[in-house]
Amino acid sequence: MSSDLLDLEPLTQRAADLVAAAQKAGADGADAVAARALSRQAEVRNGALEEMEHAESDVLGLRVFVGKRSAIVSTGEGDGGDWAALAQRAVAMANAAPEDAYAGLADAGDTGIAADDLDLLDGDMPQLPALTETARACEDALLGIDGVTKSGGASASYGLSGVVLVTSAGFSGGYLRSRRTLFASAIAGEGTGMQRDYGYHMTLHGEDLDSAEEIGRLAGERAVVRLNPDKMPTGTGTVVFSPRVAWGLMNNFASAVNGAAIARGTSMLKDKMDAQVFARGITIDDDPLRRRGLASRPFDGDGLAARPLTLVEDGVLQTWLLDCATARELGLASTAHAVRGAGSPPSPGSSNLTLRPGPQSPEELIASIDDGVYVTELIGRGANTITGDYSRGAAGFRIEGGKQTVPVAEITIAGNLHDMFARLVPANDLTYRYTANAPTVAIEGMTIAGR
Repeated sequence: MSSDLLDLEPLTQRAADLVAAAQKAGADGADAVAARALSRQAEVRNGALEEMEHAESDVLGLRVFVGKRSAIVSTGEGDGGDWAALAQRAVAMANAAPEDAYAGLADAGDTGIAADDLDLLDGDMPQLPALTETARACEDALLGIDGVTKSGGASASYGLSGVVLVTSAGFSGGYLRSRRTLFASAIAGEGTGMQRDYGYHMTLHGEDLDSAEEIGRLAGERAVVRLNPDKMPTGTGTVVFSPRVAWGLMNNFASAVNGAAIARGTSMLKDKMDAQVFARGITIDDDPLRRRGLASRPFDGDGLAARPLTLVEDGVLQTWLLDCATARELGLASTAHAVRGAGSPPSPGSSNLTLRPGPQSPEELIASIDDGVYVTELIGRGANTITGDYSRGAAGFRIEGGKQTVPVAEITIAGNLHDMFARLVPANDLTYRYTANAPTVAIEGMTIAGR
């Protein structure tokens, strides 16, 4: 399948045949998603090969509409699939489903494909022996750091996927995306005093990936500096989120502005359109057309051409993330932010969500803090985007008198997202390493629970 994966034409034909079968079976409308994927991964631990994996998959999904009723079926069968039987089953399921006043395909006049060259594909597919050597180099680098006592494992992987969407309204489009990943975990210290940390990087192109030596070294150094952590006294202070955890705040925000949550009335921001949610000067945007972006795409799950979207401007909430169905329910226009899998309907989702940087460096932000904590790790899922309540286990470094000092662990940081968003101050060190990105962020007035 490896060479076939680079050709989207068979996938397109398969999806088109499935849509045609649905219409023949009595569907008023239909769309089909066809996807193929290849992944290769090699993992080593303490010098030994732990795992080597090569996986390939095919999946087809069909969504049919009978009036305002709909149903979805999916299959892992390839060319030998019985499309007529699958389509008949989907139509029968739709006839038995409850009506949904907002269900339906995107209007043909609204669909399209962005013309931008997103450069999502690196066709240089490394073989498993090469990935194994990369993982070994990663582990050798972390084991070479003074104070590292053992490896928690290192891995290198490559992924390649192709996806096609075809609708009975006339839309047909597809794209390919590759991914390269490096991960290393290091353990420092002995016994109950051991500390663990990691290095990680994912890109679409191999040439953009940090070197194995850099990822391994980073994992080792991060683990060593966490040795002999202290506990902070319980109180109120400023929490500084490092970039590798600050992106999680953007995911909390994305959940709160998801059109489905707004339509259900289950978002803390449901009444905040055009309101000052963040401080002045704060901008948050979403750009599915970023070149080589991890979540970039030329069209969304409804078949609408992808386009950039400003969600927050000068601290004011401008819009929700909307797909066609939630837009209809809210009486708005879709923002072309539908995401979907082959076996699931479209739903709103972000793509390359970004908190824009501020003017100060992280060092300047920290220098202005008398008492606080610089957080490098968050534990648990303690963010409630219905009420805004936020409470997470954390580890990092104490901030005292404007300086980052001793490592701290077993602390809890807590607040409310309404207040946290309003007080959020971004630094100027934005880099694009995740599907949601943020620079270093400082938030004053949070509760820090320790000893």
